[in-house]
Amino acid sequence: MSKPPRQPRRQLHGVILLDKPLGLSSNDALQKVRRLMRAEKAGHTGTLDPLATGLLPLCFGAATKFSQVSLDADKRYIATVKLGVTTTTGDAEGEVLQTRAVTAEAVNLASIAQVCERFTGQIGQVPPMHSALKHQGKALYEYAREGIEIERPSRQVIIHRIDILNWQGDVLELDVQCSKGTYIRTLAQDIGEALGCGGHLIGLR
Repeated sequence: MSKPPRQPRRQLHGVILLDKPLGLSSNDALQKVRRLMRAEKAGHTGTLDPLATGLLPLCFGAATKFSQVSLDADKRYIATVKLGVTTTTGDAEGEVLQTRAVTAEAVNLASIAQVCERFTGQIGQVPPMHSALKHQGKALYEYAREGIEIERPSRQVIIHRIDILNWQGDVLELDVQCSKGTYIRTLAQDIGEALGCGGHLIGLR
């Protein structure tokens, strides 16, 4: 039986604002929409982890020329942090490294606010090994899967503000406004360490 003729690609121009669902990488989401639209040329304007949901602008045709504008723009995230537990990846996908007590003396609204203030402004961040950042043409997460640790220099990012949305025991929800290139899982880990109990990212939107 002969295969049905392949549908031709279409010249589409514009931007689709996709609410990326949980479990898909940015590229997976792009390719699904591209196939659905039968678009000839398409690209996304930033990388959201599979565990992240939220706005992912997809550019088609001539609009791909302006994708850098979105890449360079400031970002805003709602981050949910689990305190007292650190993982190999800094998020819920990793294996548990250490569990520590979350005490009322060390972790309270005043100490959380103080730590968030400390991480506001220009700060240095060491990119996580489980990231798409390249080293010698190869993504860091590929080295991590092979058990290879690559030395990563600290990079300067800007945290414009951190608002505490909710805090209940060992779960902290933050509204983070930041510059491009900010790793929220690293911020979650750093905030946890500054509170003396560690932490990892369990939700991001």
